[in-house]
Amino acid sequence: MRADRLLSIMILLQNHEIMTTRELAKRLEVSDRTILRDMDALSLSGIPVVADRGKTGGWRLMDHFRSYLSGLKLEDTKALFILPAEQMLKDLGVELKGLDIRQKLLASLPDSSKSEALHYMEKIYMDTGTWKPAADKNNALLTIQKALWEDARLNMVYRKADGTSSERTVSPLGLVAKGSSWYLVAMNEDGDLRSFRVSRITRAEATEELFTRPAEFDLAEYWKQSKLDFAGSLPTFEVKVLVHPSIIGRLTFTDRFVEKVDTASPAVDGKVPVTLRFNTEQEAMEYVLGFGGAIKLVQPEYLIEQVVKQAKAVISLYE
Repeated sequence: MRADRLLSIMILLQNHEIMTTRELAKRLEVSDRTILRDMDALSLSGIPVVADRGKTGGWRLMDHFRSYLSGLKLEDTKALFILPAEQMLKDLGVELKGLDIRQKLLASLPDSSKSEALHYMEKIYMDTGTWKPAADKNNALLTIQKALWEDARLNMVYRKADGTSSERTVSPLGLVAKGSSWYLVAMNEDGDLRSFRVSRITRAEATEELFTRPAEFDLAEYWKQSKLDFAGSLPTFEVKVLVHPSIIGRLTFTDRFVEKVDTASPAVDGKVPVTLRFNTEQEAMEYVLGFGGAIKLVQPEYLIEQVVKQAKAVISLYE
């Protein structure tokens, strides 16, 4: 613990140049006396710490004592300060303890790069989670990760979107974090590449059988292409509706279904023309019905009859 604290003191002094005993004690949650003993230890070990007297005084490192990151351009350094979300690191079993990892990185930068890096450290924070944290914790992720590191084949039970489950044996090739969700990219027994949502893996067990990872496989390139293929395979179903102005904000909050809000056209019965895009007719009908009288379906006309039938079916449940 003391070695960690001594390293933290050096990092803090490199970042802040001068700090008082009380400031250091507060940051490291120890007593002033402990800090004074630590300073003696640093001096005895050859670290050039100096105490300046006076109102503006404090502890500082000699100017010549600096550690630098070599071979990194400024843009590379900026990228290092945009860290993954903390929850993603925790999902992988990576717990950041002690001084913030970016503080450690900042300490190793030359003075010429520190100001630029500080912009990213102080003004950008990555949070890929949802507003409401998921109640369930997927316990399969660490098992999958272990098999991934060891190139071991994985037995798993996977629950499909329709609720049915099947047992599979796959060769794990990579994990991808998309939003707040994890996906396993693996090779099945036929040698085909597949993507599995980790939250649907209800059981996972690494086997003792190892496999040879395909030399040409590139996880990032595979994922980018699979996203394009998936988006291209989705059906598109466009509808035109009239929307009450009071719910425009709700429609455009995520932009998931909204294709176009035509505010330039004249309102019809006080409603704004809006074009929506869905994957299926059923999805479109459920969305329109969900807003009650605030949305009126205009096109396609044949779908209006189906919407009326579904509305009548709902009414009959309460009669």
